[in-house]
Amino acid sequence: MNLHEYQGKQILASYGVRIQRGKVAQTSNEAVDVAKQLTDETGTSWYVVKAQVHAGGRGKGGGVKLAKGIDKVEEVADSILGMQLVTPQTSAEGKKVHQVLIAEDVYYPGESETSEFYMSVLLNRSSGRNMIMYSTEGGMDIETVAEETPHLIFTEEIDPKVGLTGFQARKVAFNLGLSGAAFKDMVKFVSALYSAYEGADASLFEINPVLKTSDNKILAVDAKVTIDDNALYRHKEIAAMRDTREEDATEVEAGEAGLNFVKLDGNVGCMVNGAGLAMATMDIIKLYGEEPANFLDVGGGASKEKVAAAFKLILSDKNVKGILINIFGGIMRCDVIAQGVVEAAKETNLSVPLVVRLAGTNFQEGKEILDKSGLKILSASDLNDAAKKIVEAIK
Repeated sequence: MNLHEYQGKQILASYGVRIQRGKVAQTSNEAVDVAKQLTDETGTSWYVVKAQVHAGGRGKGGGVKLAKGIDKVEEVADSILGMQLVTPQTSAEGKKVHQVLIAEDVYYPGESETSEFYMSVLLNRSSGRNMIMYSTEGGMDIETVAEETPHLIFTEEIDPKVGLTGFQARKVAFNLGLSGAAFKDMVKFVSALYSAYEGADASLFEINPVLKTSDNKILAVDAKVTIDDNALYRHKEIAAMRDTREEDATEVEAGEAGLNFVKLDGNVGCMVNGAGLAMATMDIIKLYGEEPANFLDVGGGASKEKVAAAFKLILSDKNVKGILINIFGGIMRCDVIAQGVVEAAKETNLSVPLVVRLAGTNFQEGKEILDKSGLKILSASDLNDAAKKIVEAIK
């Protein structure tokens, strides 16, 4: 589950990570009120207004602006709220901005120059260990840094038996070229950041930039946080932070129906039981020259109502030109699938080709239900046959 910047910062602060302080506003009038509160708490007189959407690169799309005074906050907030923010990480349509973060100005003058760094904590899948990735090139796209100057990216793997050691935290600070008070503060920052990552059961904490202020303090200016969905049951307070407005509406609807659904860009809708079989079905569709429109696993014990909901979900995608249903009945009975498909097809006035491949428990009964339905349903003997038929049917 992805979090907004302000939510990620709340988690960081709870683990002792110093952050750029701020408050959230839903309207431009509220933005002025929270800016005044922020001045009382921090003394700041300039304010950074940040669009809160689940996407990086907000500044490039005009979603991060500086208000040089309390009298500018309303105008700046109004220019961001309600906009369709397009960034390198959104679709061409962009994401609508429902709220903004009013943050303190942390780039104030002082005894030294400010410096920006990049830092993230994530799982290194090749080694199966957590890893701190960091660079002196903060404030930039880390992908660009990796491509153009890979020697400027450092990594530190964490032994799960030992955890993050003091030596490793000091090594990070050393490689970032810090000394004195900034060095000591970075060591504390790294340790607290890793504690937040572990404590929140996160799969990603990305801070870009990490700032060394002019008075040698280390703080998180931004926060991109992803929480492991499988751990949300033991983090009720984090689960409550979910913002479904930032998610694909069909995926939200699928989750409420108990379906594993991921929307894709193709034109062949898929309904399969079992994630492995679903992946194989998607692969064979591509093999025969078309693209899957979705990943949809109805699970092993679905009811006909659940199957009908899955069918309607597929048809809600305007790009779908045909549907392939591939069921291997074990716990899942083929006759239940067939009943759900027939009911949904009749309710939705099915107008696209439908190919069904049934095998396993009660597949003969399921085939009879489909044959007697009066619907134009193409039966397939195996997966190859099913893929060929759906690809030919939509051409």
